[in-house]
Amino acid sequence: MNQKELREIRRRIQPERSNIQHLYGCYVNTNKEIISYIDESLGLLTKEEGEKYLSLLKKSLSGALGKNLLDISFATKQVMDSEEHRLLSALRKTELQDAELRESFYRCIIDSVDMEDSNYLILMAFDAYDVPHYGKDGSTEDSGEVYKYLLCCLCPVKSGKAELGYVPEEKRFHSSVLGQIVAAPTLGFLFPTFDERSTNIYNALLYTRSTEDDHQGFIDAVFRTQVPMPAKRQKETFGQVLEQSLEKENSFQVIQSVHEQLSERITLHKESKDPDPLLLTVEELGEILERSGGGQEEISSFRKHCEEEFGADALLAPANLTSPKRMDIESNEIKISLDPKLSCLVETRVIDGRKYILIPADSGVELNGIPVNVGK
Repeated sequence: MNQKELREIRRRIQPERSNIQHLYGCYVNTNKEIISYIDESLGLLTKEEGEKYLSLLKKSLSGALGKNLLDISFATKQVMDSEEHRLLSALRKTELQDAELRESFYRCIIDSVDMEDSNYLILMAFDAYDVPHYGKDGSTEDSGEVYKYLLCCLCPVKSGKAELGYVPEEKRFHSSVLGQIVAAPTLGFLFPTFDERSTNIYNALLYTRSTEDDHQGFIDAVFRTQVPMPAKRQKETFGQVLEQSLEKENSFQVIQSVHEQLSERITLHKESKDPDPLLLTVEELGEILERSGGGQEEISSFRKHCEEEFGADALLAPANLTSPKRMDIESNEIKISLDPKLSCLVETRVIDGRKYILIPADSGVELNGIPVNVGK
């Protein structure tokens, strides 16, 4: 799915737009026991309750593609005949109305998930979207395509804190404790995906709030497949690969140039408004290193290490490899953060035998928020 298709589905997840008629789920305690079930008609809930449920489901489609939203690909063999794909397809075909299928799916999740000593809610919904065809003149007509999909999310449930509350009958404030509060989802998925504005049963879209945890237990149980390395680990691994490959010539200027080029690609892609996510191959990353001044031996080593860590056919998002909004320069004594667009102002010099990082300070210098003049 690209960003445009994702936004199209996200816009549906609200009472007046979606065809979601029923909500299903269960409340699970830390002993992996189901405390209660959700089997609610959306039309019978209050407007506020319905909006809150849909808001939780909608959040499982939030974040950046390739970072919080990860593509899950099923092998052809899985689609043709596998327990995991058969269960997801049956849930979709029955529109979640089969209680035995739901129970099997709940147990599949419960047995595989560790929510760190927290109770949690499994919430699910089915929607059918009559996909419109958009004409060049802005007109819409029925395309004949109906996209039927499942949304599922896992939300921690936390105990409320004691607060002061006003009691009108007594005209006094009293200490009161709110009940169990449902937090934003930590995990979720969409199945099948909406690729090229059509149904793709070969893919699912996984949501993870954390960019550190790969949630492999959940993925093994529900999808039985591998997912890309978590975004935070991608950045750490990319840094390690650069360090290993440039061990002999690990200069400030080379690393600076690599991050400048990655940041520039992110900026240009954003300005182009291309809905498809920006992804680079190992070969393309090697070309960036070459333009940054890396030698042939270093480039060869870099590509080899990248293939070992990420896979020969890996497609990596530059936004996972560097921060497009901040560049950090650290030594044992200091830490400097600046906009990557201004990294060209940073110089390194050796003065009287000592190494220095130099940044122009011609104007606008402040010390603890107080404007100061930098003298000779």
